Amino acid sequence: MAYSREQALTLHKDYQENVKNWEYYIRSYNGGYDYTLGQYLNRYNLELDNEFNQRLANTPCDNHCKNIIQIYSSFLFRVKASRDFGNMQDEASLESFLKDADLEGNSFTSVIKQAQNYASIYGHCMLILDKPSIQTNTKAEEINQEIRPYISIVTPENILDWNFERQPNGKYILNYLKIREEVDKSGGSYMRLWYPDRVDTIYVEEVGTEPTLIDTATNQIGKIPAVILYNAKSHKRGIGQSDLVDISDMQKAIYNEYSEIEQLIRLTNHPSLVKTNGVNASAGAGAVIEMPDEMEPNLKPYLLQPSGQNLISIMDSITKKVDAINRIAHTGAVRTTKTQVSSGIALQTEFELLNARLSEKADNLQLAEEQIFKLYSEFQNASFDGEINYPDSFNIRDYASDLLFYQQAKAVNVQSNTLNKEIDKEIARSVVDDDEKLSQIFDEIDSNAETGQFTQDEPVQEDQEVEEEEV
Repeated sequence: MAYSREQALTLHKDYQENVKNWEYYIRSYNGGYDYTLGQYLNRYNLELDNEFNQRLANTPCDNHCKNIIQIYSSFLFRVKASRDFGNMQDEASLESFLKDADLEGNSFTSVIKQAQNYASIYGHCMLILDKPSIQTNTKAEEINQEIRPYISIVTPENILDWNFERQPNGKYILNYLKIREEVDKSGGSYMRLWYPDRVDTIYVEEVGTEPTLIDTATNQIGKIPAVILYNAKSHKRGIGQSDLVDISDMQKAIYNEYSEIEQLIRLTNHPSLVKTNGVNASAGAGAVIEMPDEMEPNLKPYLLQPSGQNLISIMDSITKKVDAINRIAHTGAVRTTKTQVSSGIALQTEFELLNARLSEKADNLQLAEEQIFKLYSEFQNASFDGEINYPDSFNIRDYASDLLFYQQAKAVNVQSNTLNKEIDKEIARSVVDDDEKLSQIFDEIDSNAETGQFTQDEPVQEDQEVEEEEV
């Protein structure tokens, strides 16, 4: 099939509406030089190019976006997902797929972690399964040559066009998908167009000529093998909600306020010299402001130096914005770097909100994985009746406060071995993450007739004090 240039370059309406936001989110996550290239620094009126570029180079990015997404990821994957492959367990290629899911040496778990990271940044990403179209005579030959399905992660800025079709049963399925696979050094794009019956690969030059059809292959399973991993679903099909929608704007505001701080420090340390043209004076590292002679004939040179009082107000503003980021992300109790007095109820509420957000992400991961293995089984002429389970609760707690509470409970010295054993087990849960070691510790606690002797000095009983006085 021949494609026109218009067909090749057509973009989905939702793509056009969101592509600038996606670029903004990924730059906000990357930080550093990539963030500088985005030029999110507000330019002053009448600011010269060299002055702006210098300020751009001197302004650091305090990267809250990356930090929050890394926190989410650490909780999500702290406990391994449970994967039961059912009757696909005996599929000969499955072990190889789990060890190297993308044919680049990355395990299936690593690929899923990376996909979730992208989904958190962009709102969603796409996982496409494909299998090399190499003819073999036997299943054993296919296994020996490692001809099996593999995963490719496609981020939203490369998903150019798509279409969902509603089935008679009410289910929506993809019946068209256009992705950009590569951009060469001349600016030309390699694109792959998926249909239920075939897959076309075309090359489109940056300007000029009509697209070139490079390859046409049969779609081996009769459907588009693409799975959308949502971070959180939006009101638009195929578009997810990013974790950085509001956080990225807060980070940009902090970024600009840091620039103001840099400017104030420079001006405070290097005051400007004010003089007339006829006065011979230097300013050292500071600026020189020339005043017309006719305005002030007897003007003596003087130094114009800001007080630096604005630094305090800017720092307070940054602190408030960081607090706002933590409220939005529900990470205040996790990310705080200073001692803050918070009630137990407030902390528990924040942990519950964070747990709810993580639980939604886990549900989406669970659904995506099941869809992946169903597609995998179709490529291998097998069936998947297994089950994928991610944790429903992520046990987000303030362990320091918990330990203090348990220590106080032990200090009460209740004469109950059962209670003391349970407290000891909770202490162990706060300190040890390994389930096998925890089981061993619990056995040791249960085997002791007396347990939980508190190591700190126990309070002296009143009757003991009376006996000492009588002696």
